[in-house]
Amino acid sequence: MTTSFPSSPSSQGKAAANKGEETPKPRILLVDDEPGLRTAVKAYLEDEGFAVTTANDGEEGWIQAQAQLPDVVITDVMMPRCDGYGLLKRLRADERLGGTPVIFLTAKGMTADRISGFQTGADDYIPKPFDPDELVARVHNVVRRQERLLAEAA
Repeated sequence: MTTSFPSSPSSQGKAAANKGEETPKPRILLVDDEPGLRTAVKAYLEDEGFAVTTANDGEEGWIQAQAQLPDVVITDVMMPRCDGYGLLKRLRADERLGGTPVIFLTAKGMTADRISGFQTGADDYIPKPFDPDELVARVHNVVRRQERLLAEAA
């Protein structure tokens, strides 16, 4: 079963509504070793108003995260060189990136896998295949939560 990506129903309306606004787009770092999925998810998230940078694996994701300081990281778990758990541990240990929300988007969907992800510090866990609209909703939720936390801390 594969994940299908319909065109975003609200992207045209959002683009028209946002023409006069200059609010910065939330920055998403998408880390996955599967090129087709990376391309499709990136396009879908961009249609929904996010600025998306991609990385092929956790090692490249770590480099991108340090350079970009993303608002949210979406990462696969099973990848070469550095897996999602390794990336998550690096992010949580970094002073600048430690509070960045991390969403696992992975084929490892058993209950024990999800529990392990949450125990390691993931903010959300979405098993593949997934509904793209659900992914967008969850990303919006973590972005809003992060914005509230930053506003309260200011």
